[in-house]
Amino acid sequence: MDTGDLGVYVHVPFCARVCPYCEFAVVAARTLPPAREQAYVDALLCELERRAPAFARADAGGGGRPLASLYFGGGTPSLLTPASIGRLVAAVRAQFPPGGEVEVTLEVNPGTTERTRLPAFRAAGVNRLSIGVQSFSDATLKRLGRAHRTAESRATLTAARAAGFDNLSLDLITAAPGQRLADLERDLDEALAFAPEHVSAYQLTIEPGTPFALAARRGQLALADEEEATQMLEQLAARLAAAGLPRYEISSFARPGRTARHNRRYWERRAVLAIGVGACSYEPPSSAAPHGLRRENLRSLEAYLARIAAGAPADAGAPDVLDAASARGEAAFLSLRSAAGLDAARFRSEFGAPPRSFWPEAIDELAGAGLLSETSAGDLRLTPRGILLSNAVFACFV
Repeated sequence: MDTGDLGVYVHVPFCARVCPYCEFAVVAARTLPPAREQAYVDALLCELERRAPAFARADAGGGGRPLASLYFGGGTPSLLTPASIGRLVAAVRAQFPPGGEVEVTLEVNPGTTERTRLPAFRAAGVNRLSIGVQSFSDATLKRLGRAHRTAESRATLTAARAAGFDNLSLDLITAAPGQRLADLERDLDEALAFAPEHVSAYQLTIEPGTPFALAARRGQLALADEEEATQMLEQLAARLAAAGLPRYEISSFARPGRTARHNRRYWERRAVLAIGVGACSYEPPSSAAPHGLRRENLRSLEAYLARIAAGAPADAGAPDVLDAASARGEAAFLSLRSAAGLDAARFRSEFGAPPRSFWPEAIDELAGAGLLSETSAGDLRLTPRGILLSNAVFACFV
């Protein structure tokens, strides 16, 4: 449900190395020449200026949507200079004055260049870092095709604390090629030694069209079997909860008060203005789109720059205007991703009836299989087993 505030996402496609499991809109760039960086930042600023009015809904007092979060993702946005990040932060804040403290997140890959920039990123307005550690095993990192090694992760985490960042998120991958349960345990030992405020942990998925997909078809990828992959997820959740980071979303764990405000917007279906190559915006319900819509930008850097230079929209095609059935399905499975689950009263207020009115057989079947729990009020939550088989659960609602 839309709460009237706004999140802004800025996509930076440049990466020193494109990982073999990555399907995001990225461009290999071992170095980022100043002219190329400026051209992209200028294009982002142009797109922001053109699209901001559509999101700046005026309220009864004559104000607009307050800014709640700003997220720089990629790619590797920390390849941009602090000056460029500062320009973008200032421009977003000028378009959408904050209604309170704004969470400003920058994704950072461990590396020497980014590490030396951390104090300047903080001075530019960044107050949260999401660090792509993935693993503390050099062997695992090598098999994942990552450009960094464990020593760089340790140095980056230490430097982040020294720079004054008190809100750190670590990314970890489970079921990586060659990774065993004991390897994950060692990753968790190292991660928890840095006392992060947040951990995002993802089981490796083989995305179509990636080098890993080709290797898997050829039998060249030594992946954990289903039983061991499940053990990894269970052990990870147990260890993080015991360390004070309970799960609040399927792949997200945080200390109290440190959940990712921007990421929660997607699960709660709240407004996100996304700019840059391949960025996807969500516009909540309006008179033109009663159930909301999504708009995705072109994934080609050159095509994006050309469109912006020509004064044209960077859309990849017509917006995806959600119909009632699609919106109900999204509301169900996105809510179920969170520990809070699907609130039946809130669902009824938006769609006119509780979830059981639309999916009675599916709810009974999933509850009978021990994948879903239902309260007397009709609220729905995934069970521990349901979390492990969440994709199968979600498929019943879409």
